[in-house]
Amino acid sequence: MDAIDYYNKYATKIFEETVELDMEKPRQEFLRYLEEGDTILDLGCGSGRDSLAFYEQGYDVTPLDASAEMCNLAEIHTGLEVLQMHYEDMEFDNVFDGIWGCGALIHIPEKERRVILEKIVDAMRQGGILFLSFREGDFEGFQGEQYFCDCTEEKLERILRDTRRLEIKKLWISRGGGHGSNGQWVNVLAKKEKAG
Repeated sequence: MDAIDYYNKYATKIFEETVELDMEKPRQEFLRYLEEGDTILDLGCGSGRDSLAFYEQGYDVTPLDASAEMCNLAEIHTGLEVLQMHYEDMEFDNVFDGIWGCGALIHIPEKERRVILEKIVDAMRQGGILFLSFREGDFEGFQGEQYFCDCTEEKLERILRDTRRLEIKKLWISRGGGHGSNGQWVNVLAKKEKAG
């Protein structure tokens, strides 16, 4: 079963497990680079937890998720329209001041990450800020019904530097649950420095 099928099948369970997770600290780190009213793409928005928090703080938020069932639940939770779209279908060009990808790429195989990351960077305005988080480690493969691709600090730093368009502002390890993790997450904030 692919990741989207999994999220459609278990949408209610995933919603209940993630909607109350405390992401306040990383959200505040991200928002340090933005101003009220700025545009934010919530990539793989899931329950809509972070979209709602950003919206309530005065940001112009676009929630996006590929799972139809998660989109429905996020719309109910946030009152916002949620774009149902696969990452590889994104065609945004210099639209967003910030892109929030909390666990958004954890199911993307490593060999496909570069193409997706280029689309993400294309979607950002010059000087825009990107937040990504991954399960920390070097595992890639199926765990139960889901495919995971973990990331180390070194690998994440290399991936972002290879774009030649991003400057890493902060890279750190945090603890937290969800998404079948062992509790360790690698997080990064990066600024778009160069056009494609």
